[in-house]
Amino acid sequence: MSLAQRTISSLSWKGGTSFFRVAILLGRSIALARLLPVDVFGIYAGAIAIATITGILFNFGLGGAFIFISNQGVGESRAATAHFTLNILFKTVWALLLITFAMLYLEGPARLALIVVALANGLTMLTSTPQLILSRRVVHRRLALLESAIDIGATIAALVLAFLGAGLWALLATNVVAGVMSIFFLYLYRPVWIPRIDFSSNLIRPFLRFGSRNVWVDFLQVALDRFDDLWTVIYLGTYQMGLYSRAYTFAAYPRRILAKPANSIAMGVYAELSDERQKLSEAFFRINALLVRAGFLIAGVLALIAPEFIHLILGDKWLPFLQAFRLMLVFTMLDPIKLTVSHLFVALGMPEKVVRVRLVQLALLGIGLFSLGTFWGISGVALAVDLMLVIGIFLLLWQAHEFVDFSTRKLFQAPTIALLISGILTYFALHLPHALDSDWHSALIKIAVFVPAYLGLWFLQERKDMQKFMGMVGDRKRKRDL
Repeated sequence: MSLAQRTISSLSWKGGTSFFRVAILLGRSIALARLLPVDVFGIYAGAIAIATITGILFNFGLGGAFIFISNQGVGESRAATAHFTLNILFKTVWALLLITFAMLYLEGPARLALIVVALANGLTMLTSTPQLILSRRVVHRRLALLESAIDIGATIAALVLAFLGAGLWALLATNVVAGVMSIFFLYLYRPVWIPRIDFSSNLIRPFLRFGSRNVWVDFLQVALDRFDDLWTVIYLGTYQMGLYSRAYTFAAYPRRILAKPANSIAMGVYAELSDERQKLSEAFFRINALLVRAGFLIAGVLALIAPEFIHLILGDKWLPFLQAFRLMLVFTMLDPIKLTVSHLFVALGMPEKVVRVRLVQLALLGIGLFSLGTFWGISGVALAVDLMLVIGIFLLLWQAHEFVDFSTRKLFQAPTIALLISGILTYFALHLPHALDSDWHSALIKIAVFVPAYLGLWFLQERKDMQKFMGMVGDRKRKRDL
């Protein structure tokens, strides 16, 4: 298939399964939120933050190195061998260090959580080579089905353990299931690639050279995503961390529907079009425009119905995270763009451009956490994350203009206007008689007013571009048919 066909096929598989996966994961999160104490989520989130931040250093930028080097005349099989060799070496050292740290400095549930997460996540990390091979080929059917299978298996295990009163193990089981199933379905059952080890210096050296540049891109990305978790559990405690982790989790679900599928294919698309500026520019704008418009719609709906969602679905014990949840929706709207722009620079072999922006972001995040988080708790933490993200995105987009042609105004103007006007219309609709008679009634009114208004305003502003794009798609289809 052509790149366009592979891209559409991959988006279809990843996007289609994303709706299913979001339904499964959302149901699991709701059930666990009702069954488990708040502080259990805080302990688990703390272990995940430590494992994720340290694990990315021992990944050493190998994922980006594989994508770039395999596109530079090195055979896919040889590049995969080098990646696997270094990956298994680094991940073994990482797991041993993390377990040693847990045994020496932690105790009780915190020690258990970190040891189990290190072992389980280590298994998942060892499957990154076949995952990268499929991503480079822009063939995502198998990955989409694997992710769905893991979600189902992990959900069953977590809910059974939660009902049996296993507490923390209900959450840890999700990592164990993911690790075991990833090994089985990528290496044992119809393997994507047969693992080989080769320490040849002419194969390993290019990976280490590129990885030494790319590792800071990956590390800073994870640090930006997880440093707020680590800061919260250290300075605010496990209870506040439990609240904050659930606010982040529920706010992040919308981006799984379109953002995660789009980001999973973006780097492969950018790498294949790296020598064709016009096509690269078109792909860059289309991917990011889709993410912005869908993100603004979903975030707007969730911000409006947040009080009803917490009260009716999660339970009143989670009401303290309402304000933080709404603030985290800014992250939901914009974070996917940060990732796709970063993928552009890595695919073009210039990860250092991302490093500089993320260093600025990390400094801003640190300042924001100690100034805003100290005084306003988890709401201040969420606000610090939002400010860091907005500034970082515009710095990345400013740098991207050197390599792709697009309009930042055109990227954001239509969805921003639609979001603001739709929000105002919804506000006035809530002042109608009986609009607030019940939580179910008010939630339905908010959705019924906001969604059609947003979609209508979006269409009115961009109908010409939509018609032009659909015409181009029709022309290409007719040419293929001929």
